[in-house]
Amino acid sequence: MPASAEVQAEALGRAAQGQSLINYPEIFRGMMAKGIPEADIRPRENVFTFNAWRALGRTVRKGEHGVQVLTWIPTQEKKDAAGEVTHKAGRRPKNAYVFHLSQTEALNAAREVARGVEGSDAAEQVAP
Repeated sequence: MPASAEVQAEALGRAAQGQSLINYPEIFRGMMAKGIPEADIRPRENVFTFNAWRALGRTVRKGEHGVQVLTWIPTQEKKDAAGEVTHKAGRRPKNAYVFHLSQTEALNAAREVARGVEGSDAAEQVAP
């Protein structure tokens, strides 16, 4: 089931405005192992999660594999029926996968390819 526009926008916001650099070494190592030159790897500019790419109007090409990174997801305080706090607000770790711009294509191009339309200008789009 595709993620909602709200989920995609939230993913893009976290990716673009995050302040942690802890995943940078792993991103560079993983992307270079895929043959992407180090100079072309710019986290928070051209390396995002699947949902962040969707928010930017792009999708990851079928068969592409991302680089696994660790991210922190905010959690909300939970209370039981008696009003007792059962879970404090905070953050929890979550594995995520990031993809380079070269592993994506414009959503319109992906739709045209899925429909089997050949020779479409949309299938040749490269820029975000």
